[in-house]
Amino acid sequence: QVQFVESGGGLVQPGGSLRLSCVASGFTFSSAIMSWHRQAPGKERELVAIVSTRTSGNTNYADSVKGRFTISRDDAKNTVYLQMDNLKPEDTALYFCNARTGFLYKTAYWGQGTQVTVSS
Repeated sequence: QVQFVESGGGLVQPGGSLRLSCVASGFTFSSAIMSWHRQAPGKERELVAIVSTRTSGNTNYADSVKGRFTISRDDAKNTVYLQMDNLKPEDTALYFCNARTGFLYKTAYWGQGTQVTVSS
């Protein structure tokens, strides 16, 4: 079955760094578009960063995280990462790993979420 193992979340001070990892299984990872989303209480889930398949390697970021976050993937390890630097309190949210795959990328899978809290 499709499975995600997310890790790397936790409590960090403003200005600090965290690296989230998402190890995926149950689908062809190398053919999937991978992304990270986040959701804070009372807010809509928002796209944070997205990376296309390794053959193109295109990345895009929400304006709020540009220059601070970096998404990357390691297809040999079926893993997508989110390096988060210079964290701000407004980055506090539950972060979800997402995969889009299949014909026309119409099939979506979601991780369980990992909590990131930025506070002094």
